[in-house]
Amino acid sequence: MEAVHRLLAALHGRAIPPDTRLTRQQRARLRRMLRAFDGSRDGATQQEIAQIIFNLRRLSRDEWQASSARHAVMALLRDARSMIAGGYRKLLRHRRRP
Repeated sequence: MEAVHRLLAALHGRAIPPDTRLTRQQRARLRRMLRAFDGSRDGATQQEIAQIIFNLRRLSRDEWQASSARHAVMALLRDARSMIAGGYRKLLRHRRRP
């Protein structure tokens, strides 16, 4: 119902109520996931993806192997693949409040 109210507000030129399903951090992570997946699909290496997403300089092989950015990119790609394989449906559910 909340989505319908948001749509109607947009269609009638009224202020759109905020979407409470995702936090700002969750939306930012989803954007990073999509950027990482698009880069991977277009042939970029994981290090190239990290350089773009996290604004890093090029790292030596040893630095890259020990980098937290390497693990972050791997997690972004893993979660993006999961989302594409059907996990996106969870976004349609309303976030449970603690």
